[in-house]
Amino acid sequence: MIRKTRPIGFLLILIFILSLTGCGGYEFDETGTEIISADTALSMASNEGVVMVDTQKNSVYLDKGHVQGAVNIEREDIVVSDPVPNMLAPADQVGNTLGKAGISNDSMVLIYDDNNNMDAARLWWTMKVYGHENVKVVSGGLKALVEAGAQVSKDNTTVSEASYEIDSKNTEMIATLDEVKAQINEPKEGVKFLDTRTKEEFDSGTIPTSIHIDYINNNYPNGEYRSVQDVQIMYIENGVVPEDTSIMYCKTSIRAAQTYLVLYNAGYRNLKLYDGAWLEYTSDDSLPQQQSEDLPPVQPNQQDNS
Repeated sequence: MIRKTRPIGFLLILIFILSLTGCGGYEFDETGTEIISADTALSMASNEGVVMVDTQKNSVYLDKGHVQGAVNIEREDIVVSDPVPNMLAPADQVGNTLGKAGISNDSMVLIYDDNNNMDAARLWWTMKVYGHENVKVVSGGLKALVEAGAQVSKDNTTVSEASYEIDSKNTEMIATLDEVKAQINEPKEGVKFLDTRTKEEFDSGTIPTSIHIDYINNNYPNGEYRSVQDVQIMYIENGVVPEDTSIMYCKTSIRAAQTYLVLYNAGYRNLKLYDGAWLEYTSDDSLPQQQSEDLPPVQPNQQDNS
């Protein structure tokens, strides 16, 4: 759970330490590698081999509009509903989806959404799992791109299909239910659960020992991602440090993918997304839940599927 606000003096000291050491005593990997500004995205968009992807629902992509020239890949294109909704789709489905969108293995892919950066992050995570390194997420999504001068179109972008081959899967980026159970039954030092859902969902039931940081706190009020330094400060304050392994989840790990991305971009590397998430966990009545006594339980199927 996010702790009470620290005194201003504490935050100033922490910021000062970070500015002096670059890591506040912690060792971060390279930062700022995955999230780009709208201005940067627009400057890259016309380069050869660059594909911009809009991850809104197809109906919204056409009715509300999208950045001119952006292709559409919606959530349903990259997930399956077995054993629970929004699980990682198999390699052949993802490869076919990317190829139809004109993306090849050599493409530089720029992704945006209009959904608090979560759907863009989920496609980014999916592509990373299947080995595509040249992929970035546009901070602030469609709103930021329009404010930066992007032209909006309601026409479907037509492209020539490309060949996309997937020959690997990075399972180190994924936590399974068995891994979650093992951590609960025999806790390993340096492994932490990170619940990225709302406070109400968290209080109504969570995986025991989970730290709560709502994914929406990764964004500034204008919808853009927080800076690397602000992310590092927020997570360190709440006990999430780069040396530990963080297993994050939400209801179906769409929101959690947004947290995965912001942490990776801030130099964290020991990250795992529990893809089955709260829906899979609560499907087994034998598994323990940590609940607040002040709020009634929330049934998983009453929450937004993300």
